[in-house]
Amino acid sequence: MPVVVLGAPRSGTNMLRDALTRLPGFATWPCDELPYVWRHGNRGRTTDEFSRADATPRVVRSVRRRFARLAGGTGATYLVEKTCANTLRVGFVDRILPEARFVVITRDGRDVTASAARRWTAPLDLAYAARKARYTPLTDAPFHAVEVLRNRRRRRGSQGGRIEPWGPRFAGMTELLVGGDPLEASAAQWRRCVERSERELTGIDPDRVHHLRYEDFVADPAGHLRGLTGFLGATMEQHDVLGACAGVSDRHVGAWRLELSPDALRRLEPTLREPLERLGYRW
Repeated sequence: MPVVVLGAPRSGTNMLRDALTRLPGFATWPCDELPYVWRHGNRGRTTDEFSRADATPRVVRSVRRRFARLAGGTGATYLVEKTCANTLRVGFVDRILPEARFVVITRDGRDVTASAARRWTAPLDLAYAARKARYTPLTDAPFHAVEVLRNRRRRRGSQGGRIEPWGPRFAGMTELLVGGDPLEASAAQWRRCVERSERELTGIDPDRVHHLRYEDFVADPAGHLRGLTGFLGATMEQHDVLGACAGVSDRHVGAWRLELSPDALRRLEPTLREPLERLGYRW
């Protein structure tokens, strides 16, 4: 069974996936994300906001073939996939994997913004890009190789006043890059990922969707992991659950209070306040 973890970048998606895949019967790919696999057939698109119609029969066959290979190679019952850009194309993913279960993790957008902003200005990690490239469809490999090298050159030569794209690409992102403020770009990215996934999940059977707050999970990881495995129909021994939670920590909850200045919060309020309060966070 495919288990699709949905969450904006820096929302705890890696942590959740890693906890799940420490459990018996669970597996994932040996890289964080599979962006090139999901972009097959749509590689020239300027955003990651795909519709159900973009999941053509060729795209469906390509993605499902890779899931089948992983299942055959690991013998796992549950295949956990975490690509943050999938928050922008939930219906597209659902059309490809109609049997999948979705696990949605949401985190305080202020913590996400503070954490993600550092990634926008970080150097490009070519070793990480190479690990992802192992799963690129062969016909797409030259296109994405050129794309990675071009992005590397832009990052090396970028000057003040512009930042280069990082993470899920959404409509209107280009204008934010020109502004050169990674905090505002990160806040807008978090909001778009959260709101688009919320909207598209309304078209999916609620019995296939499990919602989880980052702050709740890190406060009681064993309890929430047991609830999640129950949702997936997996029976786990207590020692397996406790062992899977060994790397979970709550030390980053509320880090925004130290990392975001009063001026930054004033700039971010128009973007973050409404969705945060709707999700139950206090501004």
